[in-house]
Amino acid sequence: MAAAAVLLRAALRRSRPAAAALLLPRTLPSPPVPLPPPPLGKIPLPSQTKPLNPPRLTVQLPDAACALPLLPRLPFAAGFPYSTVAEISEAPAKPKGKPKRSPMKQSRVDFTKVDAALLPTIILVGRPNVGKSALFNRLIRRREALVYNTPGDHVTRDIREGVAKLGDLRFRVLDSAGLETAATSGSILARTVDMTGNVLVRSQFAIFLIDVRDGLQPLDLEVGQWLRKHASGIHTIVAMNKSESLDEHGVLTSAAGEAHRLGFGDPVAISAETGLGMAELYETLRPLFEEYMFQLPNNGLNEDDPTSEAEANEGDESKLPLQLAIVGRPNVGKSTLLNALLQEQRVLVGPESGLTRDSIRAKFQFDNRTVYLVDTAGWMERAGKEKGPSSLSVVQSRKNLMRAHIVALVLDAEKIAKSKNSVDHQEVMIARQAIEEGRGLVVVVNKMDLLRENQRLLEKVMDAVPKEIQTVIPQVTGIPVVFVSAMEGRGRVAVMHHVIETYEKWCFRLSTSRLNRWLRKVMSRHSWKDSATQPKVKYFTQVKARPPTFVAFMSGKTELSDTDIRFLTRSLKEDFNIGGIPIRILQRSIPRKVSSFKSNIKKRGSSIKRMKTDKRTEVSDPTQS
Repeated sequence: MAAAAVLLRAALRRSRPAAAALLLPRTLPSPPVPLPPPPLGKIPLPSQTKPLNPPRLTVQLPDAACALPLLPRLPFAAGFPYSTVAEISEAPAKPKGKPKRSPMKQSRVDFTKVDAALLPTIILVGRPNVGKSALFNRLIRRREALVYNTPGDHVTRDIREGVAKLGDLRFRVLDSAGLETAATSGSILARTVDMTGNVLVRSQFAIFLIDVRDGLQPLDLEVGQWLRKHASGIHTIVAMNKSESLDEHGVLTSAAGEAHRLGFGDPVAISAETGLGMAELYETLRPLFEEYMFQLPNNGLNEDDPTSEAEANEGDESKLPLQLAIVGRPNVGKSTLLNALLQEQRVLVGPESGLTRDSIRAKFQFDNRTVYLVDTAGWMERAGKEKGPSSLSVVQSRKNLMRAHIVALVLDAEKIAKSKNSVDHQEVMIARQAIEEGRGLVVVVNKMDLLRENQRLLEKVMDAVPKEIQTVIPQVTGIPVVFVSAMEGRGRVAVMHHVIETYEKWCFRLSTSRLNRWLRKVMSRHSWKDSATQPKVKYFTQVKARPPTFVAFMSGKTELSDTDIRFLTRSLKEDFNIGGIPIRILQRSIPRKVSSFKSNIKKRGSSIKRMKTDKRTEVSDPTQS
């Protein structure tokens, strides 16, 4: 037995030295010596502490086994320093709440320096009631287009244009009417489809909206086929609108699969009402816009002075952009007049009454001047009688009337010839409201081509309208009246010349010295009963324009009577040729100064004379000095 044990031990030494070491007794490592705590207020970093080398594992072997290699160090002895309790750090806690989204990448093109005419253009298309106008308002950041839930009818019938802002992107966006390819030829829907097809020529991109809550409808497939036929060269993006409440049960995934049937690539889930998905839409549009801008010469940037038109014409207010609102009764030719001024079929026209629902704003240049035209709905007959989109159009027309600088009141010449009065009560009310708000007024009598065969009625209308306008609005004299035929395009230039002339008068300014010289002449040539009845006007000045507003500074508590104000207003219009616009004259009183006591009156009695001393005040009697 002893010999066998010796042979076994020798074999183990030759083959497995480490295994032989395991047969021998070993010593366990001693526990680590704790470091003294660091001084208060200063915790050493791991790089500042000197590592303590723990004792290595030793094995007691005989002389023959001393040449065997030692076992490797344990993991804690691999040069890793011991640390105090203050140095032990726990795993970082997960932040509460939803993780923050990474910020959107910035565009490589500064769109704020790009000319507005060179900006990329996007048109919003889709079937009716999918949220095109709501997305238009979201992109331009204001409620300009009418939004109303009318599944069986169209709210938007015309093309609306605006400048959109999405992150640092700037582009032009067009809101179109709902497309129905199966509309009857010659109907309103067919005319809106033709108008949308004409506008596609000016667009480089299109956003095809579908209602994700209703799913993909057969009409959506027809609109997709219509786009491939009429807009083959336009990059189309499919947007699944109204997706704010369908992200919980995986409905959007199945809806995206259906949207792929349209053949326009991956759709984008958005919500025009809540703003959901605008970041994803930005990431989709940004590379497309950058590629489009890099293809333009100089990337479409303005090399001239970047100052805007408003800053360049800051000193001359009459050179600023003009806001012109076209108002009137339904079916008097307002939209036809706007198309004639623009010289293009911009808005929908037809024999139907009340065809325009939404106020359309268009920009054009006339005589090196920027003009913004606003075609309002004929709201006067329908006010208080209808609900829904018509009631919204009434509110919008009133707002546009208040924003305008010049108001063009359109009358129907055929109706005037058949009636006793040139203007009815509703038209008088809107004219007076424009004057009370301080706006310039131009009367346009349309459809004069219908009276061409009857010369007597033609002369009657041309003679009666100016007289009746002066009768119903006596506070403003010289309101211009223009006779046109918008259908034939006659009188278009005359209308714009009268509008610009009225606008220049509306922005008219006079210096204070010139006004006071005029005031002295006016007061001297007027016959007063006596000097007591003559108003005591110290001086006269203009405080603002648009409309011209003057202030008469009166002496004491005297005030100008209504007769005196009418006399001064009429004199201003006649002497400075600013008739046809409202003029306002305000009054301010200058208090009289209190007369001081005469300096030669001597005061009796003792007077206190304060001396420069630190302790007391000396009292001296002037009689003793």
